[in-house]
Parts: sequence; C-alpha cells; structure tokens
Amino acid sequence: MKAKVYVTLKPSVLDPQGKAIHHSVELLGFENISDIRQGKFFEIALADSVSESEARAAVEKIAKDVLANPVIEDYRVEF
Repeated sequence: MKAKVYVTLKPSVLDPQGKAIHHSVELLGFENISDIRQGKFFEIALADSVSESEARAAVEKIAKDVLANPVIEDYRVEF
C-alpha cells in the first residue's frame, strides 16, 4: 500500500520560491499564469501486513508531526 502526502504553504503565507518560479515561467512566454505556489510531495510505502485504518492513522501522524509545519503549511493524505 502506498500513501501520497501533499504539503503546501497556507494561503496567507508568502511563497518567494513560487514567485521566482512564476517570474521564470513568464520569461519563457507563458502569460496566462496568474500565480504559482510550490509545495512538497511524499510517497510512503507501507507494509502489506498493515490494515488500512492503521496505515491511515500512521501516515496522518507522520504528515502532521514530521512532514508539515502546521503553523505555515497544510497537508493532504491520499491512498
């Protein structure tokens, strides 16, 4: 079983890396892009012996406690 964790900055947090990427995209001629925000993606492989509920609980805890800074970041877990 694999879990996917997406971590993004909260909308109220400034994203200088996203702004730099947006500027570069504009320089390449893409004019219809209004905003770009960067984030992080994690893929977590779990043992086959783990139940879905145990896996979900473990990955939620990992995302909340390790992968994301809850003060400035949001996260989403998918299986």
